[in-house]
Amino acid sequence: MDSKTEEFYKRLKLELENGATYPLPYLFKFIVPTSNHNIARVESAFDLMGAVIQTNTSKTGKFTSVSVSVTMPSSQSIIDKYIEVSDIEGIVSL
Repeated sequence: MDSKTEEFYKRLKLELENGATYPLPYLFKFIVPTSNHNIARVESAFDLMGAVIQTNTSKTGKFTSVSVSVTMPSSQSIIDKYIEVSDIEGIVSL
């Protein structure tokens, strides 16, 4: 992980901890190039967590938004999920 990415995650962790009490519900939002493989990889990252996952394909069909609502135990667990899915080709985390 490069230093710019590390700094981003440090800032995110501070924001996530600011006044938050864990566990808490968290909404992850991702955009991936539309393919069953990409969508399945995002979904599998949240297996067995009781996540509610919604997908919506863009008008052109090139991209799919994936929203994942799930209760997370800590700020670090949220960051760990972002890192886990970051290797999916073309994924954008919102």
